[in-house]
Amino acid sequence: MNSLPSLRSLPSVPSVPSVPSAPVEPAVFVIEDDPVFRDALVLTLESAALPVRCFPDALEFLGAYEGSMAGCLVTDVRMRNMSGLELQRRLSDEEMLIPMVFISGHGDVSVSATAFKGGAVDFLQKPFGAAPFLKAVREALARDLHQRRLAEERGLVLARYERLGERETRVMSMVIADYSTKEIARALNISPRTVDHHREHVMAKMEARSLPDLIVMGLLCGAQELSLSALRSPKRGPQ
Repeated sequence: MNSLPSLRSLPSVPSVPSVPSAPVEPAVFVIEDDPVFRDALVLTLESAALPVRCFPDALEFLGAYEGSMAGCLVTDVRMRNMSGLELQRRLSDEEMLIPMVFISGHGDVSVSATAFKGGAVDFLQKPFGAAPFLKAVREALARDLHQRRLAEERGLVLARYERLGERETRVMSMVIADYSTKEIARALNISPRTVDHHREHVMAKMEARSLPDLIVMGLLCGAQELSLSALRSPKRGPQ
């Protein structure tokens, strides 16, 4: 197993007090209060062609990071001012969903369990090799990319959903809740033909190619919850 390089003979990499507001590519944000170990992490990441931003503690990171910044976070567990777990809770409270990789020199099962429960990608105990470290970082970057793509898709779906009229919104909610045309017609006091007309409009406005597509869109924009709270229609009868 390749180990992290030893940099005790090299000068420390200074911490970065600020991060550009809109980095061109995802970065690996590193929080490590040991300058020697921080240098080793930076060198390992740069050797893998991964952009790095480093900080000596969590407070400096929080002062520079914005949720719009793509990337992942590598953080020590025990640090001055704020621990890694406290930082994880703070980011969660502020709805900053940056994937996190924890590193620690202390093998505490309860701490690692708490980190994973909070959504950590991995928990590495020092000393660890370059290979497992880079594997965890790449997994975290992949998760961040997936989360951002999902958020982008959700934004597009919500924009389409907001173009629906009130009646179309209710029809969509009932369609994805598996109500039949006749049941929707009875609940909304309209004809089955009118229901079909609204359904066609919904499919076109949502740009859904099929009913499964529409169901997925309903999950993304919360329309399925709407079907439970807004309908309050009579119990379903035979189709």
